[in-house]
Amino acid sequence: MRQRNYDTESIQQFKKLYDSRQHAMEEAETFRSERDKVQHNIRSAQSKEERQKYINEAKQWKERLRLVDEHLTKLDRDLLNHALLLPNDTHPDAPVGSEDKATTVKIVGEKRKAEFPLLDHLTLAERLDMVNFEQAALVSGSKFYYLKNNGVWLEFALIQYALEKAAQHGFTPVITPDVVRTSIAYGCGFQPRKKEASQIYDVSTTSTLNTSAPNLCLTGTAEIPLAGMFAQQLFKEEELPKRVVGFGRAFRAEAGHGSAEERGLYRVHQFSKVELFAVTTPQQSESILQEFQKLQEQLFGDLGLCFRVLDMPTEELGASAYRKYDIEAWMPGKNGWGEISSTSNCTDYQTRRLDTRFLSAGFKENVGTKDVRVPWHIKEKWVDYCHTLNGTAMAVPRVIIALLETHQRQDGSIDVPPVLRRYIPGQPSVLA
Repeated sequence: MRQRNYDTESIQQFKKLYDSRQHAMEEAETFRSERDKVQHNIRSAQSKEERQKYINEAKQWKERLRLVDEHLTKLDRDLLNHALLLPNDTHPDAPVGSEDKATTVKIVGEKRKAEFPLLDHLTLAERLDMVNFEQAALVSGSKFYYLKNNGVWLEFALIQYALEKAAQHGFTPVITPDVVRTSIAYGCGFQPRKKEASQIYDVSTTSTLNTSAPNLCLTGTAEIPLAGMFAQQLFKEEELPKRVVGFGRAFRAEAGHGSAEERGLYRVHQFSKVELFAVTTPQQSESILQEFQKLQEQLFGDLGLCFRVLDMPTEELGASAYRKYDIEAWMPGKNGWGEISSTSNCTDYQTRRLDTRFLSAGFKENVGTKDVRVPWHIKEKWVDYCHTLNGTAMAVPRVIIALLETHQRQDGSIDVPPVLRRYIPGQPSVLA
């Protein structure tokens, strides 16, 4: 937690609560034992007076037990709240420290040369009538936007391209819900650190206010509902890995500080995203992480982008990631690198919270059946938690930035990468 720059107060408080809970459970067990003894004495009492005496004692033990059970309920709730703030373990090879400690794994492609003064994406997009931030700010607020004309076709082309490419690599396409139970989001690790502002948009309606209805929120990434697809599931080992690619809208309540390098589409409140997701055995997750990274490199390489792959340091891992690789594209408009993708191995961090498990192949060999419906006590030792992995196939606005700035022409028009042309009406080679 210190390496990840987490406040260690949570784990210290967690230990105190855990110790209190252990003491309360022992106390409750003692009270139950004493209550049972008194109830036995009630049944074996030799006189009415003796029986009444034991009845009075039983009432006292019952009240003590009620109070300690109430205390246990509160301890369980507080313990869970603190437990959810704890991050995953960290891969021993992950660089330690802040963002500047990231290790460059590779650089692919060459930076765009400035044969003429290169413009930033916002200038290009506004000249081509692709975006409108001003009217969106009036309608929805700052950091929202309208995409228009070829901006629309470019977004859909990127989505279709990413979905199709992933499907060719064995990923099942999914369109995810954009509203989820907050408990699912927290189970995935999307819970703000202490003293941090939440990026989550909460959702409430007249039917959920002041009721016991579950809390809802907008998804910050399709990873959350994709993980939820596998919640409370028990798979056979031979069914894994399961690969899915999901399309959804991502909503982020916090959208940066309005700095010059975050202007335009770089950091917004709502955007389209295509997400890779996999459920694996613990033995499969490392190789699937490399598979995700390879597919991402193909996607961005085919778009003609210059990008670098970074092994991210501990303070940049987030709660769920055991190890994370980012991909940053060269963005000529700001003369710097900008993140367009990441991929993470979350090991069993999410599956323990969402109850996603698998039945070992050894179960059939040793128990003599592959039927998962046998009594739990028989199959329990053959059950383990799955691992989950996620990776960004296409964060549309960021990739649009890189495309416009990388493939701009001197007259302000944009060369369209060949892999996208068939998804745009008229299959144009240039957007003007």
